Amino acid sequence: MKEFQERQDVLTQAPDALLAERAADGDVAAFETLTRRYGPLMRAYARRLTRSVDEADDVVQDALITAWTDMSKLREGTAVKAWLMRIVANRAVDAGRRRKSHGNVDDHPEAPDNMPTPEQLAVAGSQGAALNRALRGLPAEQRRCWVLKEFGGASYEEIGQTLGISAASVRGRLARARTTLVKEMEEWR
Repeated sequence: MKEFQERQDVLTQAPDALLAERAADGDVAAFETLTRRYGPLMRAYARRLTRSVDEADDVVQDALITAWTDMSKLREGTAVKAWLMRIVANRAVDAGRRRKSHGNVDDHPEAPDNMPTPEQLAVAGSQGAALNRALRGLPAEQRRCWVLKEFGGASYEEIGQTLGISAASVRGRLARARTTLVKEMEEWR
């Protein structure tokens, strides 16, 4: 048991490139470490793209299956985060296409956040709904850039790698998205 814990501690401290290399060689523990490291970010990004908790979980699960299967195709181990986020984005787009052929997700109410008081719940729900409406009004590339930056904490370079665009393009799209969101969310300032 002690050896297992020591190995987990070593893996937790290992750089992405080493974990990606070991996972590509079939090391399940290395892949699990990457999953623990980036899973919450992947889920948050999928949640914003799909606007559904259940669908986001499915998207992340599909993305992790794809990542495990295709890990040996990753050329640059240091870019594993951007690579995983790109897979999530692609799976979310696929899910959106399937959803269009099966109905409208907006017809289903979202699960409410657990807030301590009804007043806080009402305010948070209204604010969240306003932000979701504002985000839906953004062009897809601006929305993806904004979500990766604001919810995922990704750098301009990481966003650029994820979306396959330059860091300068990311800056421009973020600036336009922020300008639009400031106007749309004026009543919440």
